[in-house]
Amino acid sequence: MIASRYIGLGLLILIMLISALCVIYSKYHSRVIFSEIQKQERALDQYEVEWGQLQLELTTLAEQNRVEQVAKEQLKLIMPLREKIIYIKP
Repeated sequence: MIASRYIGLGLLILIMLISALCVIYSKYHSRVIFSEIQKQERALDQYEVEWGQLQLELTTLAEQNRVEQVAKEQLKLIMPLREKIIYIKP
């Protein structure tokens, strides 16, 4: 009778220890996941800043006067005479 109580008590203690270890592991795992989420959010913020900078650069480079200036200076293109321009209707 006493032996069965000790076995039951030992089993109960073993179950409590396993339960405590599971709680510790799940808390550790949640902290690791939270840390990874924070790292990914920082990377996302950096990508958003870079995206904004690229949009600004694209807007600057695509301006009509910038395109015309590059065409004249680097490509040595000239604007054709008005009567030589052919318009194609869609």
